[in-house]
Amino acid sequence: MFRIILLLSALLALTVMGVAHAEPVPAYQRTPVDVRRTTLIVRDLERSLAFYRDALGLKVIYDQVLRRPPPANNPEAGERAVRMALLRANDDFVGIIGLLEYQNPRLPEPPEGPRRPGIGDVMMVFNTNDLTRRFENARDTPGVTIASEPALLEYPGDDGATIPVMVSSLWDPDGYFIELSQILGTPPGRQPEPEPEPEPEPEGEAPAEAFSSGTE
Repeated sequence: MFRIILLLSALLALTVMGVAHAEPVPAYQRTPVDVRRTTLIVRDLERSLAFYRDALGLKVIYDQVLRRPPPANNPEAGERAVRMALLRANDDFVGIIGLLEYQNPRLPEPPEGPRRPGIGDVMMVFNTNDLTRRFENARDTPGVTIASEPALLEYPGDDGATIPVMVSSLWDPDGYFIELSQILGTPPGRQPEPEPEPEPEPEGEAPAEAFSSGTE
């Protein structure tokens, strides 16, 4: 069952990665909703940053402690405080990962140890172009538990072609299930990217050779 879940997760990654590196969809195709952010409740934000920022390479775009006065019906409870960090991959508005640590009061500790994802759980899929490096970085991060080593999977594509994907999986320091993958072929819905064309010489400027004295 666990392997089936992993395969379905990887297949979903293939489906969405066809547009993940593309420009935003045309205006006439847009919906009224953006998938803005996924926020994870964590025990220790610094430990989580060691995974999402340092191992995976996401960029921190916000990191603040948010404070609120004690509730009116319990003034002795003290000031309430949470720390929130926001991290991006390659878009600074959609697909943001939020990390939220309740500092005061602290939240009860969840059951120890990772568990296989089930109904009500979240599976997050990250795609990278350097899986070997990212996976080893993740393996060395305190609190991370490896679920599966990188392995080659092939998925059916258009016109009978196959799409090769290296897929691995793990649990982050708080037990969130992560798939870390690298698409080796062309994702569905995308054409191979053409080679960039050389930039033309600016108009009205003489080539560099024109300024040579010819005596060098």
